[in-house]
Amino acid sequence: MEEPKYRIRALHTERTVTVYQAYRPAIGLPAARDGRFPDVWKRDRMTWIKPSFLWMMYRCGWGTKEGQETVLAVEISREGFEWALRNACLSHYKRGFHPDQASWKRELRQAPARVQWDPERDLRLQPLPYRSLQLGLSGEASRRYADEWTVSITDVTALAREVHGLVRAGDLEAAAGLLPREEPYPEPEGLLDHLRAQAPAMPKLKSPVPSIP
Repeated sequence: MEEPKYRIRALHTERTVTVYQAYRPAIGLPAARDGRFPDVWKRDRMTWIKPSFLWMMYRCGWGTKEGQETVLAVEISREGFEWALRNACLSHYKRGFHPDQASWKRELRQAPARVQWDPERDLRLQPLPYRSLQLGLSGEASRRYADEWTVSITDVTALAREVHGLVRAGDLEAAAGLLPREEPYPEPEGLLDHLRAQAPAMPKLKSPVPSIP
């Protein structure tokens, strides 16, 4: 069965959904130790969360990029996750989906969250034909994420390095067996309707009128 272009795939339970971030050790290590983000974590800045482990690996280079050496799995409440999605807008203007650029910019300024759909990645971090959700949180959403929605924070840097080592060794089967089990998220009806930027349908071309011999 073909994978839909826009769908949330995530490790989730009845109450929570797991998202990933990567930070420098000064933030990531105390966050994992205490189960909450430290005071140096700025609640007034935009923060991006990703339900896809492999997209996070693409973004942080398996935890090797400067400032992203500590990879965190952050378990948050589904209630908070869905609140953010309901109050989010797309991070980019899509002609034929938004009424006009002015209304999209107005929505972008007012929304506490924004969504990007980027190509999902395989174990070699190559792009796949379907998309992965990135959810940007700012203002009220960022504060709620840190202080209300977060259930647990786990340092998964060792997992990232182990999977990476298996990929480099060419053992993709073993690497795949270590990945978090990300399954389609049971989204309530209509949750993503304002965030799935499907391209407008192309008009059908009229069949040429046959010439009369």
